Amino acid sequence: MEQFKKIGIIGRKAEGAFEAFTALKTFLLSRQLEVVVGEMMSQIVPDHDLEVVPRDVIGDVCDLIVVIGGDGSLLGAARDLAHYKVPVLGVNRGRLGFLTDVLPEEIEAKVGAVLEGNYEKDKRFLVDTFVLRDDKVIGQADALNDVVVSSGKSSSMIEMNLYVDDEFVNTQRSDGLIVSTPTGSTAYSLSGGGPIMHPKLDAIVMVPMFPHTLTSRPIVVSGDSEIKIHIPEANRFEVPVVCDGQLNLTAAPGDTVLIKKKPHRLQLIHPTGHSFYASCRDKLGWGTKLGG
Repeated sequence: MEQFKKIGIIGRKAEGAFEAFTALKTFLLSRQLEVVVGEMMSQIVPDHDLEVVPRDVIGDVCDLIVVIGGDGSLLGAARDLAHYKVPVLGVNRGRLGFLTDVLPEEIEAKVGAVLEGNYEKDKRFLVDTFVLRDDKVIGQADALNDVVVSSGKSSSMIEMNLYVDDEFVNTQRSDGLIVSTPTGSTAYSLSGGGPIMHPKLDAIVMVPMFPHTLTSRPIVVSGDSEIKIHIPEANRFEVPVVCDGQLNLTAAPGDTVLIKKKPHRLQLIHPTGHSFYASCRDKLGWGTKLGG
């Protein structure tokens, strides 16, 4: 197990973030550790007396990054930090999350356990997304959860030709297509009728959004697959390409959206005893075990 000596704290403005930061900072300094803070976090916790490090390099100078916020905060951190291979621990502001699983009142006990080497590693893959025009890349973004190619604000369906590893799959007319990693399978993909995938799976699911035909169903493919979504010229409008809920790219009729696994993985840290199924029970309202 790694020895964590320099800890970075990042996050964004949210209810309870200041209190969680103060508790974490006090605890880490009491352990004689070097603590730095990211720029965005620094702006919402004044008078912290810590070194401020830009978010795009903090992963290069720290042994461990602690993200304060919800799963959304960790999504943003993942895209910045994955290529540094620095372990990331999530402190949630109040409720158990799928990615941020340390509660504020557990900081001393669970962060202390992590510092003593009592933790589990969890590697999650991200995907790269490219918009191609005449076989040239005109836009790129990445995602930990999902990529959504949709009709956006248009009331019209879009037509898409879907390819997996350059093999034609089908042509579908729908409101869009969700391409999700296992991490994202409990997010927007789930709302669209996609399956829940265990985070350890090396797979990608493609979920049609309100398809024109009932036979268009979610398809699960290998995580190493290259997925191409061609937008035929017959479409009359540009198509938004949304990565992890952020409007990153736009594809015009005739363009192709290419989605494939990134070479680097996010290195998540969980306190020992973390359970994906416990997170499902909490976040999804699953029933508890009955006696007898």
